[in-house]
Amino acid sequence: MVEKIKSNPSYIELVSKRSSFAWKLTILMLVVYYAFIMVLAFSPEVLGASLSGGITTVGIPVGIAIIIFSFVLTGIYVNRANGEFDDLSNKVKEDLSKEINND
Repeated sequence: MVEKIKSNPSYIELVSKRSSFAWKLTILMLVVYYAFIMVLAFSPEVLGASLSGGITTVGIPVGIAIIIFSFVLTGIYVNRANGEFDDLSNKVKEDLSKEINND
C-alpha cells in the first residue's frame, strides 16, 4: 500500500509542490528575521532611534511587523494547504480507492 502511494503521480506532485512552497516561505521568513538581527547587531542605532522623542524606538514597530509578517505567511500557507494541497490529497485518496476496488 505504501509503495502504491509513493508511486502515485498525484502524491509525487503533492509532496513536490508542498515541500517547494514550504521551503520558499521558510527562506523568506529567515531572510526577514536575520536581516532584523543583523541590523540590530551591526547598526543598533538604526533600531534604537526614537520615533518621536519618547521612549518608543524604531525597533518596536519593526519587531511587531516581523511578528505580523510571520502570521501572514502562516495564513498564506494555510490558505494554499486548504485549497490546492487538499485537492491533491483527495486525488491521491480517490486513485488509491479505485486501485483497491480493482484488486
